[in-house]
Amino acid sequence: MSYQSSNPLVGEVEFALEGPWATYWIAFLRVVTGWWFFHAGITKIIEDGLSYTYGSAYMSEMSGTALGGIPVWMGNNLAWLIEPGVPLFETLIGLALMAGAVTRFAAFGGVIFMVLFWIGNAGFGNGVVNSDLMGLLLFMTVIVLAAGRYYGLDALIEETEFVKQHPKLRYLLG
Repeated sequence: MSYQSSNPLVGEVEFALEGPWATYWIAFLRVVTGWWFFHAGITKIIEDGLSYTYGSAYMSEMSGTALGGIPVWMGNNLAWLIEPGVPLFETLIGLALMAGAVTRFAAFGGVIFMVLFWIGNAGFGNGVVNSDLMGLLLFMTVIVLAAGRYYGLDALIEETEFVKQHPKLRYLLG
């Protein structure tokens, strides 16, 4: 008997989610996570348009974080991307999650935001477990459980002939 066949950590990983309550909960979690990001983004757009100057100004002052001088450099040199990007991408990520369309791709964008927020806000006065980490875990859960397949548009998109001909697209969906 080979080592690989006796190792339970080798091979396919599958989550068996039985019953409607699990699927309802996963869909609810996806929609609430989407609403959270959509609300954050659309509020910024309503208040500041695509000129959300707080983000780049905040980053310009972020010396002494776990990221070193990276946020300061970004705030000073990438304001042209940060100011319109933060509200726009938060809104789009939220919309995609609420609709359950390209869910994994959208949630990956949320992961990037939350990693930057978590490390960038790394005062960690309450330890490493804070609201930014909880947001990161929400997005990771949406990715791992393929939450767009539960009452989302990804379930329909995955049935199209185009996706069947290009099955790797399912990694972005779900």
